[in-house]
Amino acid sequence: METAVQLTRGREAYGDQAWRQAYDAFKAAAVAAPLDPPDLQLLATAAYMLGFEGEYRELLERAYEGHLEAGEPLAAVRCAAWIAVTFGTRGEVSRAGGWLGRGERVVEREPDDSVERGYLLVPRIIEQEIGGDLEGASATAAEAVAIGERFGDSDLLSLGSFAQGSALIGLGRLREGLALLDLAMVAVIAGEVSPVSSGIVYCGVILACDEAHDLRRAREWTAALTHWCEGQPDLVAFTGRCLVHRAQIMRMDGSWDQAIEEARRAAERCLKGENPVAAGEACYQRGEVHRLRGEHSAAEEAYREASGHGWEPQPGLALLRLAEGNGRAAEAAIHRVVSEVGNTGKRARLLPAYVEILAAVGDLEAAEEGCAQLDSIVRDEEPGALAAMAAQAHGHVELASGNPEESLPRLRRAGELWRQFKAPYEDARARELIGLACRELGDEDSAKLELAAARETFARLGAVTDLARVDEEAVLDEAVDTAGLTKRELEVLRRLAAGETNREIATSLFLSVRTVDRHVSNLYAKLGVSSRAAATTYAHEHGLI
Repeated sequence: METAVQLTRGREAYGDQAWRQAYDAFKAAAVAAPLDPPDLQLLATAAYMLGFEGEYRELLERAYEGHLEAGEPLAAVRCAAWIAVTFGTRGEVSRAGGWLGRGERVVEREPDDSVERGYLLVPRIIEQEIGGDLEGASATAAEAVAIGERFGDSDLLSLGSFAQGSALIGLGRLREGLALLDLAMVAVIAGEVSPVSSGIVYCGVILACDEAHDLRRAREWTAALTHWCEGQPDLVAFTGRCLVHRAQIMRMDGSWDQAIEEARRAAERCLKGENPVAAGEACYQRGEVHRLRGEHSAAEEAYREASGHGWEPQPGLALLRLAEGNGRAAEAAIHRVVSEVGNTGKRARLLPAYVEILAAVGDLEAAEEGCAQLDSIVRDEEPGALAAMAAQAHGHVELASGNPEESLPRLRRAGELWRQFKAPYEDARARELIGLACRELGDEDSAKLELAAARETFARLGAVTDLARVDEEAVLDEAVDTAGLTKRELEVLRRLAAGETNREIATSLFLSVRTVDRHVSNLYAKLGVSSRAAATTYAHEHGLI
């Protein structure tokens, strides 16, 4: 009698998504008598949602055997498929393949087609993605969607649509991929999808939106995921990933203190939920905020933690090296990681940093090639954050190449988009570059306005490295006789007199080495000198420093 009461409590709690109550009730019932396979599956789901992924697989294995013994082969196949999915998402391809093979052998013995055949495609998609076969993953996912539609299965339809959309984004087909992500979310938001499938789709869709640099969708779905998680107080699974997404959105919004705290909580929750890679991503997000704040030691430590958990700490670590003045290390790192990435979507995430670093070290040919790669991804797609990145990258390279007039339309477009996306730091970076372009064109009034606007944002955010750089760019003594030097030439002279090489000056001022060489030649001619030492002496004697 007590067993029946506990089973009833467990089933009711499961329906209410009260995972701890459901778990405790089913465990209590199992003390008196073994659970039937359907109740084992409910207990398995409750265990998964509480973060007990190992127990989840063990319970599904028992349910698999129980269904076979009861003459329910297709129910057993579904258990095998989910076991394979969990192993696959952990990167344990061999064990995933073993369970996938078990399920496929059972299905092959069945005379009729079934929706379970579609579920067996899900771990196959994961295998193809891990192997880098995105075309294959897209085709397999499309087959799963067709089966889901044919059998009216909302879980399979959502899982397949999300997987196909994610693969297409990885292939650079952003518009098609994003449309499929929206389709995947329809049934999830309507509550038509089971708990584990809902969490997978929520987190996967947001990750894909991040890869596509679609800030609007990422914000929208992150808010929806937060609401879903908050409605299940006992939930552990997916909550860590939710916090990672929230930390990333907070960083983009300029809420940097909150982003750091959210990232810390995310790492702790991800480790509790047996998801070390997601914990690594949380550490990376923390590192990004520290880097932007100029807190280099804290950023380095966070990137080290991210790497330790299995998350690639690039391009943040390369940008940190650039900020520290180690252009050679930054260049080597960004070249390495870009050359390793074949996935178009992942490459798009790296290319803006690639362009910035290569332009800073004076390799404008490589920087222009990076811009061309960005263009090939952005072309004909929605004007999302990737379009802003591409425009800013082009503007940066044009400015570094000594073409300020050509840089301005691109930089202004980037600024407009960043403001639309409510990304204040990125907008300030664009305005800083606009100010420098205006100064190169002799429009000092506009330059001052743009640099002042950038400075205000950097100061509010606490971006101390950027703030110091803008202050150096903005502070030019109007009272001194500049010997006919332009504002830019005076900046170059002051840095030259401070002992900086032409390459270091180029990095500091977002210029190419070739452009700095030209400025140095011009100021030598105007001052009537022929060496750095003579120029430095002249600057000191005439109060130009």
